[in-house]
Amino acid sequence: MSILDVTNAGAIPALQSLASFAAQRHTFIAGTIANISTPGYLQQDVSVRDFQRTLAEAVDARRQTTGGSHGELRLAESRELRTGPGGRLTLVPSTESGSGGLLLNDRNNRDVEGLMQSRVENATTFRVANDLLRSRFELIRSAIAERV
Repeated sequence: MSILDVTNAGAIPALQSLASFAAQRHTFIAGTIANISTPGYLQQDVSVRDFQRTLAEAVDARRQTTGGSHGELRLAESRELRTGPGGRLTLVPSTESGSGGLLLNDRNNRDVEGLMQSRVENATTFRVANDLLRSRFELIRSAIAERV
């Protein structure tokens, strides 16, 4: 059994994808907050629902292929989601995925309440995914340490 078999087992690939998504999405949310008063700035974001659907489809495909206990998690590419070597995620934001807000006379579609809600939800998602990943890797580390 190789280390790759261990790191592609169970929920680890899905949690890694979720943490990567949340980390990258944070930069879009932070950029929008930083430009909240910039005339003409349009919010950029990615669709959380589309990512959730894509992740669920990848998990289902993995279950059908391998029984779900191991193997690479292959996310389908979309308009906002690109995958690279080793399953590395790259998000491509769009202005249509933003919260929308009202387009004000300075051509800015700010929605402060929506941004703050997105920021908190995204931070929570990232924290939970990382906490679960840490616990998985701690179990692996403990198993290796006991074996030596």
